[in-house]
Amino acid sequence: MKLAADWLTAPGTHAVMTTLLAGGHGAWFVGGCVRNALLGTPVQDIDITTDATPARVIALAQAAGIRAVPTGIDHGTVTLVADHAPYEVTTLRRDLATDGRRATVAFTDRLDLDAARRDFTMNALYADAQGAVIDPTGEGLADLAERRLRFIGVPRDRIAEDYLRILRFFRFHAWYADPEGGIDAEGLAACAALSDGIAQLSRERIGAEMRKLLTAPDPAPALAAMAQSGVLAKTLPGADPRLLPILIAFEDDGPGWLRRLAALGGDDLADHLRLSNADRAHLEILRAGMASTTGPAALAYAHGAAAAWDIVLLRAAQFETAPDPAVKRRIATGASAVFPVKAADLMPDLQGAALGAALKALETRWIASGFTLTRDDLLAAPR
Repeated sequence: MKLAADWLTAPGTHAVMTTLLAGGHGAWFVGGCVRNALLGTPVQDIDITTDATPARVIALAQAAGIRAVPTGIDHGTVTLVADHAPYEVTTLRRDLATDGRRATVAFTDRLDLDAARRDFTMNALYADAQGAVIDPTGEGLADLAERRLRFIGVPRDRIAEDYLRILRFFRFHAWYADPEGGIDAEGLAACAALSDGIAQLSRERIGAEMRKLLTAPDPAPALAAMAQSGVLAKTLPGADPRLLPILIAFEDDGPGWLRRLAALGGDDLADHLRLSNADRAHLEILRAGMASTTGPAALAYAHGAAAAWDIVLLRAAQFETAPDPAVKRRIATGASAVFPVKAADLMPDLQGAALGAALKALETRWIASGFTLTRDDLLAAPR
């Protein structure tokens, strides 16, 4: 089997592979780029593995005029930048010791040993410079063809090497597994049995995985399995995925991961996932909006059209009723509305706190009118 992908013959790809091969070393594409090329889905990153040591990779790159960045040199990874594109080049490895978060590795020249330390069979596929696919586990191609997500070897052993693989199991199931095929029972049981290990993971790593999971086209079945296995409670205490399938059925603008996170609910989500300040603020707006009765136009005026639409969808999921088709027009009205009264209109009669209170009262009246009251209407009204 051979890959057919544009990136395979791109100038940067060709330069990196030629540099490694001409230096007397083996070089293979590995992981997601091979998997996605076989599935015919977009490839985001091109990862390459080689039997050259990191120091040798750097030396060969520099001699070829390719920029080399030692991004993870302790674990064998050097990023080569060719034709303005980054390529992660990692030396073939085998694990010497693991503690559930990180591994101590030794370099090797064997693809089978490198494959054995990876997580899932469909991620342990390699391809040479011409695109010929290599399946060291003997199971990856068949599992990928069946869209069957399985750990390599014994699931409990793979999870004990890195507890993040519990969350990756559900994320990859949402993205790549056959939705009609069900979740691998042995893998699910191992995730449940070792779910206490999630507590060892950093909040940043958990947050990154949950974001990727929630941006899948339909993560609802995977999150339901997380809940049933007890993994969701260990990841996001208090979260409940029951609203998620209803929300997804109403979405017409693609996945909104923070909107879906708001639908899950739970305790201290922003802290558990170490959200950025911007994401934290947006999530707070969505959760407050779910509990309020503020209309769509007023929401859009206060928070913008995107947040208002998120809240409309979340409320629709709560009441299991599709949004009114006219609601987008009301949102557009609110988002474009500009309060017509300025502070100068009330000065010098009002100053300081009294001025602020009067402006707020007028704005509240204007919003309640559906943004129809004019400046003259507002200024003429008794205050």
